[in-house]
Order: sequence, then structure tokens, then C-alpha cells
Amino acid sequence: QVQLVESGGGLVQAGGSLRLSCAASGRTFSSDDMAWFRQAPGKEREFVAAITWSGANTYYADSVKGRFTISRDNAKNTVYLQMSGLKPEDTAVYYCAAGSPYNSGSYGSNRHYDYWGQGTQVTVSS
Repeated sequence: QVQLVESGGGLVQAGGSLRLSCAASGRTFSSDDMAWFRQAPGKEREFVAAITWSGANTYYADSVKGRFTISRDNAKNTVYLQMSGLKPEDTAVYYCAAGSPYNSGSYGSNRHYDYWGQGTQVTVSS
């Protein structure tokens, strides 16, 4: 059974940092593009960051550029999201996603990804 399990969420004050992890199991994700999305209450799920299968290329939403860093460790089948300079508007459930590089859609599109985790809550207090 393919699973993506996120961890590392929590409550943090504005300006603080968190590191999210996404551990993949059930298949090898080293050849997949991986990404983080987030969904705030009452809003649609939005793209946060993506990393290509090799880790050579990364992509970020404008709202997090310069504050968040996505990385991966293919040996551990894990992708990370280092978040710093957190703002109250970063509060959301954060989801990990994985998909074949051959899928349609851009890196920021939901339809590029085949597998999704259950999400981890990040709350930033002001």
C-alpha cells in the first residue's frame, strides 16, 4: 500500500521555524516529482513548493519564496519542507504529494501528482 505520511507540524509564533517531513512507503519515490501543498480553512488547496525527482530543480509559490526550502533524501524516501519566517497567513494543513515526471500539468498543479498524504497542521500565532 502506497503511503505518504507527513510530520513536524505544530503551533509556532510568528517569525518562528518548523521543518515538515514526508515519509513515503509502499513504493520507491526516487523517480517521482514531489511537492507540498497547503489548505487554509475556507480556502482551496494551494501549491507551496515542488522538487524534481533528482532534486536538481525546485519551485516555489511567490508567497513562500525566500522563506521556505524544499529538499529530499531519496535514500530515505523522504521529502522535507523547511519553513522559516513564518507568518499567521501560513496557517494551514500542509500536504505532501508525489507524481511521475511524465504526468500532465505543471509542478504547481494538483493533477501532476498521483499520491497524497493526510496532511499535518501548521498554526502560526501572531
